[in-house]
Amino acid sequence: MSDSILAQAAPPADQRIWYAADPLQFGDLRLPAGSGPFPVVIVVHGGFWRARYDLEHIGHVCAALTALGYATWNIEYRRIGNGGGWPTTFFDVAQAADFVPQLAQTYPIDAQRVISLGHSAGGHLALWLAARSKLAPTSPLWQAQPLRLQGVVSLAGVADLALADQRRLSQQAVQELLGGSPAEYPERYHDASPAALLPLGVPQIVLHGTDDGPVPFGISESYVEQALAAGDESRLVALPNAHHFELIDPSSREWPAVVAAVQDLLATP
Repeated sequence: MSDSILAQAAPPADQRIWYAADPLQFGDLRLPAGSGPFPVVIVVHGGFWRARYDLEHIGHVCAALTALGYATWNIEYRRIGNGGGWPTTFFDVAQAADFVPQLAQTYPIDAQRVISLGHSAGGHLALWLAARSKLAPTSPLWQAQPLRLQGVVSLAGVADLALADQRRLSQQAVQELLGGSPAEYPERYHDASPAALLPLGVPQIVLHGTDDGPVPFGISESYVEQALAAGDESRLVALPNAHHFELIDPSSREWPAVVAAVQDLLATP
């Protein structure tokens, strides 16, 4: 399948809400019909952390999940080329996630039933949101009480930054994100990579197409092996012959596997 989903306009969100002062520190909230409170999926878009890609294309995922009864909080964040990179991208994603309890003061969402879901580089960030509790207080990314997640769905996620760097994904995108190589910044690679912070302590469902080009299947395969060895509840869902973008296309044959993963972690609303 092509990346045509990227060019299709998604159904509009219910509200665009800024979680902080920068123009890029906002999220799109979508709410199901009914009175709630609704379980929440924090959705993190991909694009190898670069400014070229924004949150609009993953709005299709959000709209489809919201139609099934889940509130979705589609978060934007500063990226490489518009103020992001180390450590700003991580600050933004963390702040957007931690904004969920504040949203719950105004909107009918359940801040106790929250998962993260991300695609590609967003899969990395979705896993990292669950890994934040493993950071040492000396880390620049450390926060005292990060939002507790019930689980993570990673869709073709860049789950291991050191391995992704070894494979030179997308013209060394990881080095762009972190400012250099693992040899130059080992502490950044440790604090920013879900694989380095295992065990995460929350269930993870990792979906990946076996024919993925931008993010090879082996990235997720290796990550889940490491997660299981560390004692985490982690499951790899291999999608035979799927490429990179089927996972965020609600019209694809792979989409029911994505829905099943969300339902497994949050239960049917």
